[in-house]
Amino acid sequence: MDVVTKEQAQYLIKRNNNEYEVVIGLEVHAQVLSESKLFSTSPTKFGAEPNTQVSLVDAAFPGMLPVINEFCIKQAVKTGIGLNAKINKKSVFDRKNYFYADLPQGYQISQYKNPIIGEGTVILDLPDGEKKIGIERLHLEQDAGKSIHDIDPQNTFVDLNRSGVALMEIVSKPDLRSLDEVNLYIKKLRSIMKYLGTCDGNMQEGSLRADVNVSVRKKGEKKLGTRCEIKNVNSIKFMQMAIDYEANRQVDILEEGGKIDQETRLFDTKKNETRSMRSKEDAHDYRYFPDPDLLPLEVSDEFVNELKNNIPELPDDKKKRFIDEFKLSPYEATILVSDIDTAKYFEEVVAKMGKNKDMKLAVNWITGELFAVLNNKNLEISQSPVSAKNLAILVNLIKNGTISGKIAKTVFELMLDGDKDPQKIVEEKGLKQQSDPKAIEALIDKIINDNREKAIEYKQGKEKLFGFFVGQAMKASGGKANPQLINEILKKKLQ
Repeated sequence: MDVVTKEQAQYLIKRNNNEYEVVIGLEVHAQVLSESKLFSTSPTKFGAEPNTQVSLVDAAFPGMLPVINEFCIKQAVKTGIGLNAKINKKSVFDRKNYFYADLPQGYQISQYKNPIIGEGTVILDLPDGEKKIGIERLHLEQDAGKSIHDIDPQNTFVDLNRSGVALMEIVSKPDLRSLDEVNLYIKKLRSIMKYLGTCDGNMQEGSLRADVNVSVRKKGEKKLGTRCEIKNVNSIKFMQMAIDYEANRQVDILEEGGKIDQETRLFDTKKNETRSMRSKEDAHDYRYFPDPDLLPLEVSDEFVNELKNNIPELPDDKKKRFIDEFKLSPYEATILVSDIDTAKYFEEVVAKMGKNKDMKLAVNWITGELFAVLNNKNLEISQSPVSAKNLAILVNLIKNGTISGKIAKTVFELMLDGDKDPQKIVEEKGLKQQSDPKAIEALIDKIINDNREKAIEYKQGKEKLFGFFVGQAMKASGGKANPQLINEILKKKLQ
């Protein structure tokens, strides 16, 4: 997980003698992790051939009636619980009427006045402490199909595989104030849903995307400025670029004495700019009304409580436990819990280390050497070339003095090829650390004898020469001598 500085958390735009604050709200569209759609039994597998996952309901054939997928309801309620949100016992599905070629019904089944989830919170870890981002609502809706424009210069093709796929629209309050807060918010939201197993958070596959609402106001003002909505942004980087451009565009208009028009805009990733799409619609433009084919959805206390009782440990709770149980710093714990697979890997390492654990050493190796390899190879931790079991063995070998930290890096490199056992590598390569005091003493005696002049200079006050003797001792031992013993014996000999 990213951890931002105080400077990064402050996002003000300066023009002439004015400072403008940027106000951001996000409408995140998260695809429900489900094998079938919201109102049909059609599969939802990504990457299938066009129009191969379409039922008569999804294609809006006359007389076809939607049937609510109970599993999708459970996923939405679980997400609401994870957001510390109010679970509404009664919710209503509405028809949101508009026309697109890839919307065969001519309307989208969504929730308007009565969503399944009410107000909640997401907690961000900032330099000055925690910040609560308010959640206004979470509602369920079906996705539209996909229009494809780049196959034929004359025709647009329609793929209905996504038609009817269940989405959770998670609407934040306008509580976000910087690009870095947006980054942390999306990552935290995605992390919560991955812990819950309600959304895979894969932005490359379209499982998570957002409409971004941006407005600006002079620093110190309480009244919100006129907002513009940037539609359908599918990466955190593009969200940040779009916000930065749009906020500066609005500031430029205000500085010139102009007025911000409330409108919907698109972000052009190639030109790095937003452009006007249409004037902002209000709810009445969509002619919302309850779907006559779907009865109001009612969930019982028993239904909700059963889900609550089976909620896994979530990131904030796990972070607190890591701090309390393993004595980690808040920074270390935040990094480890940000991704469920990283948290699982760490806990497996801890379990395999046995009783005499060195938590600090384990964390350093995971967040240092291992993360570096994963980033270099563009791998997730679930694809790690080094198993948690073998990393635990390596950490223990350093802890008990079998190998030095320097030798451990050599061993680690060799482990990457087929997840090799570090113990066997140490034995086969003869890398075991020399920890025999008599042998190290004899080695140091020879080095001092060979460098008598430098020994005299050291005793006369040239203390920097101590590093020279340490280096010579490590060189003479082929890097295998115990550094701690070398330091201890050298200090005695050079007195």
